[in-house]
Amino acid sequence: MSVTLLSMLFVAAFIALLLAGLPLAFATGAVAVVFTYALFGEPGLTLIISRVFTLMGNYVLVSVPLFIFMACILERAGIAEAIFRAVHVWAGRLRGGLAVAVIISCALMAAMVGVIGAEIVTMGVVALPAMLSRGYKKDLALGCICAGGGLATLIPPSVVFIMWGLTAGVSIGQLYMAGVVPGLLLAGLYIVYIIVRCHLQPGIAPAATEEELSISLGEKLALLKELVLPSLVAFSVLGSLYYGWATPTEAAGVGVLGALFAAGVNRKLSWKNLKVAVRDTTNVTVMLYWLFFGSSALIGVYTLAGGTKLIQDTMTALPVGPLGVMLIIQLIWIVLGCFIDWIGILLLTAPIFVPVATALGFDLVWLGVLFCMNMQISYISPPFGPAAFYLKGVTPKDVTLSEIFGSIWPYMALQFLALGLVIAFPQIALWLPGTMSK
Repeated sequence: MSVTLLSMLFVAAFIALLLAGLPLAFATGAVAVVFTYALFGEPGLTLIISRVFTLMGNYVLVSVPLFIFMACILERAGIAEAIFRAVHVWAGRLRGGLAVAVIISCALMAAMVGVIGAEIVTMGVVALPAMLSRGYKKDLALGCICAGGGLATLIPPSVVFIMWGLTAGVSIGQLYMAGVVPGLLLAGLYIVYIIVRCHLQPGIAPAATEEELSISLGEKLALLKELVLPSLVAFSVLGSLYYGWATPTEAAGVGVLGALFAAGVNRKLSWKNLKVAVRDTTNVTVMLYWLFFGSSALIGVYTLAGGTKLIQDTMTALPVGPLGVMLIIQLIWIVLGCFIDWIGILLLTAPIFVPVATALGFDLVWLGVLFCMNMQISYISPPFGPAAFYLKGVTPKDVTLSEIFGSIWPYMALQFLALGLVIAFPQIALWLPGTMSK
């Protein structure tokens, strides 16, 4: 059987199983088992077992459940509400200040939780009612929450960076630092857009009330204490990585301790909250690990059959130059992001694209940032943008899914702008990693 025909059969079988409703993890695993048996017989099944056990033995993977546990603890510690309160008071004088406060709060939360979805649900519960009750236009309120919540994909300690580092074989600490400036750039673009739009269309975001404007400077400064604990938690993770004091797994452990301390200070550290956090962590971790195992097995058998080499040779031989190949990779990620979860995209494409990028002389840390930026686009892009579904779960009944999807287009345009800037100027991502302690 030719490798080209085999590739077509792989894709056809994979799509058929997904359309049949089989979960992604089991679809990839099933295709891997069937094709391994068909190509290499019963002895070939040991390939799948060896790949799964190799993945299980990777020490860095321990950081995944730790970061998820940290996010679950912080979600119940009242940290997000405290951040939003403090930021809103300082941004209140701006027209559109509540929307600006959402973006800043999401950026701060992203620097602590690293898990997609936590900020959207929290801001949907805390900030959306506040904006709608003050007369904010619905699309502005919905869009800023969806876009701000996606910052956890790019701002460390993103779980996406952990998986990219494991797959591409690059430093997770450097990946984390590489995501900081692009993440802040994107948050800054969101804030500028909100302020400019609210200035041009004052009716979409009414000015702050007299009560909000009358808050004294002393009261505002007092509220800044709400930001002390979140800042300490974020620094305990990112600072220890930047200065080389801890590995990603050790930093995740420190983050968990910081989250537990924050929950204790806020008097939210109870057995009930711990049990719920452990349960949620277990559910998410098991789902992620099954996806890792299935995709790893699929890539293993496809590589052994010569499929990845065929694609790599084809891409490097394209008459479009290195930049053209890079743009093709971005396009593939964007299209796949409309239909497949980021984990599936990562584990299915990284083993193919990483050798191509290496052969063309591209920095894999930079490529990892571009991947995360693409996954951030996929996070809000229809028809399966998870951000919209997360938010729909906590919105009033009169808010429709089509209204949520309709609110994200300006933010998606800003995401494409930021992606283009990082492609054109790689040092936006690579400057900070270059300053890290060796």
